Amino acid sequence: MRPYVLGVTGGIGSGKSSVSRLLASYCLIPLVDIDASCRHLLEREQPGWHALRAVFGSSFFCSDGSVDRAALRERLFNDAGFRQQVDALLHPLAREVMIQQVELLDVPLVLIEIPLLFEAGWQHDVDAVLVVYARKAVRCLRIMHRDGVSRREAARAIAAQMDLRKKADQADYLIDNSRAWSITRSDVVLLGEQLSGRFPCQFC
Repeated sequence: MRPYVLGVTGGIGSGKSSVSRLLASYCLIPLVDIDASCRHLLEREQPGWHALRAVFGSSFFCSDGSVDRAALRERLFNDAGFRQQVDALLHPLAREVMIQQVELLDVPLVLIEIPLLFEAGWQHDVDAVLVVYARKAVRCLRIMHRDGVSRREAARAIAAQMDLRKKADQADYLIDNSRAWSITRSDVVLLGEQLSGRFPCQFC
């Protein structure tokens, strides 16, 4: 029987990874990380690596043949057309990996962290959506601190993604991570309690 899939999304700097890890740990359920899958797909000789090489040649590759991730990331943030091209190459591959991973799981409930869930149109591949929300100013400061970038660069990274408020409007569950982590943690635990009531066999 296919697991019930809760897709976790948000925006850069919203804290979706921290929330995903805590919820999965609290509920003792598997967590599938689509970002990790995409990183793997871009490793040398993997399908994403071949796709990128076939379309862009030696651009965005280091001398040893590995993907120049810094150069790729910079172009992705600054060129919407290029970002659409890369997404069209990688999203179908990542979706295939996601489906395969879920099919292998013999559990009633699984979390899948999908940063670009709505952008990729994958909301129909999950049974419910949890959006991790944070105010733009808070996200900007987190990105600056985490990545060592300027406020302008952080704002540009946020602007490159879908408006987080629009994602929040489509959520089945919403966690506001704008405040202190202790508050967020309490909210995540409450959500975990809701899920444990809905999927009791998961927690036996």
